[in-house]
Amino acid sequence: MEEPLPPPLPLPQAAPPPAPPDTAAPAASLDGEPEAEAAPEWNIPPNAPACMERHLERAHYRADGALLLGVSGLNGRCWTGSLWVFAEPRRAPSEGFCTAGVQTEAGVADVCWLADRGILVASDSGAVELWELEENESLIVNKFCKYEHDDIVTSVSVLAGSTQAVSGGRDFCVKVWDIPEQTVLHSYRAHSDAVTCVASCPGKDTVFLSCAEDNRILLWDTRCPKPATRIVCSACNYLPTSVMWHPQKSDIFVVGDESGTVALVDTKNPDSALSTAVHTRAITGFAFSAHSSPLLASISEDCSVAVLDSDLSEVFRNRSHRDFVKGLSWSPSDDALLTTVGWDHQVLHHTVPLPAGEASGINCVKE
Repeated sequence: MEEPLPPPLPLPQAAPPPAPPDTAAPAASLDGEPEAEAAPEWNIPPNAPACMERHLERAHYRADGALLLGVSGLNGRCWTGSLWVFAEPRRAPSEGFCTAGVQTEAGVADVCWLADRGILVASDSGAVELWELEENESLIVNKFCKYEHDDIVTSVSVLAGSTQAVSGGRDFCVKVWDIPEQTVLHSYRAHSDAVTCVASCPGKDTVFLSCAEDNRILLWDTRCPKPATRIVCSACNYLPTSVMWHPQKSDIFVVGDESGTVALVDTKNPDSALSTAVHTRAITGFAFSAHSSPLLASISEDCSVAVLDSDLSEVFRNRSHRDFVKGLSWSPSDDALLTTVGWDHQVLHHTVPLPAGEASGINCVKE
């Protein structure tokens, strides 16, 4: 007789699913105290691009310390751009820590604040654009985009009073804008080559400067029948690349040229200009500090940042940038803090010695 087969083995039972975690109470630390929830590290606002382009073009502080960045992407077949606002400037250029950001249709050649919420843009597309912060400053909204230039708009500057602005472009033209009406009031073609910079005069809403690759510096007053007067300065032997008015002296301005020379020029006596060779390549921008005797910061294509006193003597130098330095601005909350940006995608915060010679700590902080 055959032996009966053994009974089949019981199938293994599946493990019961784990109980859902109790989400009502936070996890406890080793000492029994609830752990604080980690703050979000990546919180891009609505409409802000997910990624910032490489080439940082401009940086400007607002009176409350918010930092505005104008950025371009100059790689590939299509140049793109973007605008970014950081309530905490030392977080820049990390996209996740911006207050607001927006993509532009082309590269950003120049940008500046207009009053508290307006942002005026010079575009590679030939347009002058006005953007504005809305929704508790988490959104940047376009207000107008006017294609009045026939080539890249290289520079914009808001005139005193904040209702008018001036722009210059590679189409040789200088244009004066009525911002509330969104129209061009005056269009001038006094230069015979690309305009490289325009600069408004503090306290005078009809006076500004322009310089161009025709080797001319023009002083403008739109009240005059012939508004442009050429300033001939013997200290400037190369093409001027940047101009800026002195913040306290309406007859004095500073000019930088393609050789790296910086000159302080008196419009009443241009031949008496004080000049010195500060950089070894073209000057790309200036900024005066808010001190009683303002310091002058200059940046250049030689990748360096220099700060000069009223005699154009060097008081500070930094060479941490690894590509063209393109934008700079003094902090409104710290007279010794200078911020610079460049095509190397760095935002550097420099602590500059005060005019009285007081030591100011760390010379450069990379964010």
